[in-house]
Amino acid sequence: MKALITGASSGIGRDMARVLAKAKVDLILVARRKERLMELKEELPVHVTVVVLDVSKRENCEALYQRFVHEPIDILINNAGFGDYGEFHETDIDKDLQMVQTNIQAVHILTKLFLKDFIRRDKGYILNVASSAAFLPGPLMATYYATKSYVLRLSMAIWKELQKKGSHVSISVLCPGPVRTEFDKVANVKFLMDGKTSEEVAAITIRRMLEKKLLIIPGMLMKASYIATRFLPNRLLMSCSYHIQHRKNK
Repeated sequence: MKALITGASSGIGRDMARVLAKAKVDLILVARRKERLMELKEELPVHVTVVVLDVSKRENCEALYQRFVHEPIDILINNAGFGDYGEFHETDIDKDLQMVQTNIQAVHILTKLFLKDFIRRDKGYILNVASSAAFLPGPLMATYYATKSYVLRLSMAIWKELQKKGSHVSISVLCPGPVRTEFDKVANVKFLMDGKTSEEVAAITIRRMLEKKLLIIPGMLMKASYIATRFLPNRLLMSCSYHIQHRKNK
């Protein structure tokens, strides 16, 4: 098997590459930081192709697909993404738009392009990395929360389309809570609880992806939180979300 992972230079993406390598899956690792990718390549016991690329640009996503269109890609993992903290009217619009391009546009393009091939072959796994943020409105991180909601809903809709046509192609969406990665530094926030390690989340995620689970929520606390969001009124959810985000920046 062969897997393509975006955002593979750190965090969950890097650790999912390690989990897949232990299962003898060859890898195509995509990220902007070449040195990090080369370090990871050296430690993995499988064939690894390193691609230094910024997936926030549409032409780069299309070029990435064209480069590997004739290779038997079995797994696509859209993991690249980042967040930012601040009131919507104060955050930098260029960073907002780059976030939309990375968290939404890249996922949309790569999922669409590779899905067509997977459907034609009637096999393959797609894993889109969202967040528990996808379940809530996100005051003080409005753009990030909105992007992850898009990823969740897109993935769920595709899952239903595949089910209706009796396809053997699988799509999963990962919605973790706090994970100990570089995310909090990039987003300029501090998580209120330690959360799981990226190694733990990666192991759970790959196992459940291969089991063809649609919604992957690591941890009982986060599963309970997800259930709660389905029954609470939006005004209360917005208040809770604001309180949580406000405390993150203290």
